[in-house]
Amino acid sequence: MSTGTPLTRLTERLKQPFHRDGRPTRLHPSAVWAEASSTAGLALEPAWRTVRKAWLTYVWPVLSVVSVLGWSVLAATILLWWAGSAYGWQEAKAAAVAAFVMFLIAVCFILGRSTYGVVLDLARTRVAVGDSAVGSIAVTNTSSRPLLPASVELPVGGVTAVFHLPRMKPQQVHEDLFTIPTARRAVIVVGPVRSVRADPLHLLRRQVLWTEPEDLFVHPRTVALAGSAAGFIRDLEGMPTTELSSADVSFHALRDYVPGDDRRHIHWKTTARTNKLMVRQFEETRRAHLAIALSINTDEYASEEEFEMAISAAASIGRQAIREQRELDVLTQKGPLRCETGRNMLDDMTRIVGTPMRRTAVDLARTLADTVPNASVVFFVVGSNVTATQLRSSAASVPPGVRSLAVRIEAGAASSRANIADLTVLTVGDLADLGIVLRKAAA
Repeated sequence: MSTGTPLTRLTERLKQPFHRDGRPTRLHPSAVWAEASSTAGLALEPAWRTVRKAWLTYVWPVLSVVSVLGWSVLAATILLWWAGSAYGWQEAKAAAVAAFVMFLIAVCFILGRSTYGVVLDLARTRVAVGDSAVGSIAVTNTSSRPLLPASVELPVGGVTAVFHLPRMKPQQVHEDLFTIPTARRAVIVVGPVRSVRADPLHLLRRQVLWTEPEDLFVHPRTVALAGSAAGFIRDLEGMPTTELSSADVSFHALRDYVPGDDRRHIHWKTTARTNKLMVRQFEETRRAHLAIALSINTDEYASEEEFEMAISAAASIGRQAIREQRELDVLTQKGPLRCETGRNMLDDMTRIVGTPMRRTAVDLARTLADTVPNASVVFFVVGSNVTATQLRSSAASVPPGVRSLAVRIEAGAASSRANIADLTVLTVGDLADLGIVLRKAAA
């Protein structure tokens, strides 16, 4: 296969009019067209870059000022003038002149330069659902002359807030406060702040950006679980296992000395009393490591309320684990979440978007077992549509010796506890009951 530019390949092919067996070659029209198009694209690429740069730098800023209504007026002006000239309609010509004069007057409203100093200040960039999100916009006239009244727009998510600026003297500061609703978990883009100058009919609209956009994280609502995890994460170093060790921190019993044992573990008081060497036997301990499998398959939830409650429950458990300085992993069907700090975890949970998918909670449990093999406590956070059979299959993926609990969210149901083999199933009907249910599981 020949290499080089499309032009070189086309030239080489044209130089080979015959096959090796002597038959004449035939160039397919589509192949010739493809090679020619590629060559033209390479040749015109520098010119296209120059034209595109000039368009974005000089032409587009001018054309973008004209609104849809402004383009309509210009089109009507041309149409009326043509009709008046073609059919001798003086009224049409007069209407065309009036429309054009109106457009020229609109130009006068957007001319000039506005020199503002704009500061967008969000009191907090991270709030929980239901908390107040307050911000302010401070606009300063940084020029040496007064500025006419204008408008300042602030995009907040999918809506735009409009603030009206009065006539401002040099160095005068005008400040407006605003409140952002936080009824739902979301990442809200606030800004950029832009000043707008337009004519009364909004034929022309000129805007200037003054700030960068900022992200406002509305974290899921969480509840405090102080002390609720103490029942199944008992000691400082982790949960004791059934495996015995000759050296650890969890004392188990005394046994007879066997040649090769570490003499530092000889219990001398018991040795003196029994007149034979006795050594300490320990239980191996496991560093407390929590893993949370949060299903984001919306088919497993009866309502959006259940889905949001599941995210809040997982966030509450993860937040408590981080406060207790436990190792933590949180996994969804779309991958792991950051858990270095509580802020990172809540930020990633705020970005979660639930979708119907083929991967169920059972598939997530298998992925969790492979991803976090050293977990000591595993939480499955699922919706009310997950069956007992699916929960049993999820628990079967957990390695032996790992404490597993399923937090089953069912909005409005009475909170309860049940067991499916070694799996503890906690039904939560209200987020406020999460701490109580966990204490029951630890009892």
